[in-house]
This record gives sequence, C-alpha cells and structure tokens, in this order.
Amino acid sequence: MATQDELKKQAAAQAVAMVRPNTVLGVGTGSTVAFFIDLLGARNQQTPLNLKAIVTTSNRSKEQLEQNGFTVSELADIDQVDLCIDGADRVDHHLDGIKGGGGALTLEKNVAINAKHNVWIVDQSKVVDRLGGFPLPVEVLPVSCEQNFRRFEAQGLQPAYRLKADGSRYVTHYGNYIIDLHVDPLPIPAGLAAMLDSTVGVVEHGLFLGMTDEVLIATESKIEHWTRR
Repeated sequence: MATQDELKKQAAAQAVAMVRPNTVLGVGTGSTVAFFIDLLGARNQQTPLNLKAIVTTSNRSKEQLEQNGFTVSELADIDQVDLCIDGADRVDHHLDGIKGGGGALTLEKNVAINAKHNVWIVDQSKVVDRLGGFPLPVEVLPVSCEQNFRRFEAQGLQPAYRLKADGSRYVTHYGNYIIDLHVDPLPIPAGLAAMLDSTVGVVEHGLFLGMTDEVLIATESKIEHWTRR
C-alpha cells in the first residue's frame, strides 16, 4: 500500500500534467503543493514550459519555485491566471473549503478569484461532510479588531486571536491581525460568509465557496478526482 507522501506525490503529478506551456500559472502552498513544485521543476527541466508568468500565495512557495529555476511575478503585474494549483485546510463534497491556516488567505483568495481554473490538491484528512474541524481565519484591520472580536463573541463564533510563539499577535503580510473562529461545524457557511463580507473591518475570510473547479484527493488506495457539476 502506498504511503501518504507517495499518494500526495501522485496527486501532485496529476496536477503537473494539467499545466500547459505558454500560460500563466498560480501556485499555492502546503505539503502536497510542495511536491507539485518539485515535480513541475523536473518537468520544466526536461521540456521547458516557457510559462508566461508564475504567481504564488506564500513566500515559502516563492522560494521553492525559485530554487527550481522559475521567476515569480506579482499578481498585480499580470492580467489573469490561467490555472491555479493550491491546497485547502478543509474541503466538503460540494467543493467548498476553508483556507488560510498559513495566514495568507487574502492573497490566496485574490489569486483564486483571478484564475480561469482552480484545482485543489489535498490528502483525505482534509475532506469533511460539513465544513469545520479547523478554525476559520478572519483577517481584520487593527483599528477595529476589538469591536470585531466582541461582535464575533456575541454571535457565538468562539473567536481567538492568532498568536505567534512568543504570545504576541500574528501579523499578516498586509499588517493585519487574524481572528480564528472556532465554532464547529460552521453554521450555514454561505450565510456566515455573507455576514463576514458585510462586516466593516474584516479584510477577508477563509471561506472559499464555489471557487474551485476540481479537487484531487490522495486517499489510502487511490487518487480521487472531484469536479464541480
């Protein structure tokens, strides 16, 4: 029986096969995406893909892409991403997900919304019947974070500031804080997303609803391929 890492590599290999030459590629982050980057680099060495541009959602992936010989562009410098390959912290059978465990949810969502086609590659531990089992990250402006926190608390969403190892508040790439909502499972994800979207002081949240087109899942025995209907 294949190990989890071997299955992740198989899922990553399927994603690499989706990449077409002379296109703009978006690359996310995560353990399965890390396999994807190395396999993409190997394919590019054998047969140059001549990608028009690559954008990524994390510094970790940026460094790994550069180590594999790719030049990484800023999202603001391109018109549209043709294909985005990313991971997810949780995904349900409707292909809705929770993302942002690494703190880059705002950039992740901006890359995804500007991509023609989104594919998530995950292992089976990320698949759930109802979205939950993972804190929902909400990026908030420091100027009104306390009001947001109290509002979430009053709504029963069990908020907690994301902290660094030294106990200080985690600060995002854009200088904001993250409040993680620990309510589980999430109550009516679409309604919660709409509420967060309309809350002043919320920069972005980690509910990615209706945003991915395909999911490749590394299970114990095979790679499952889900597509949006």
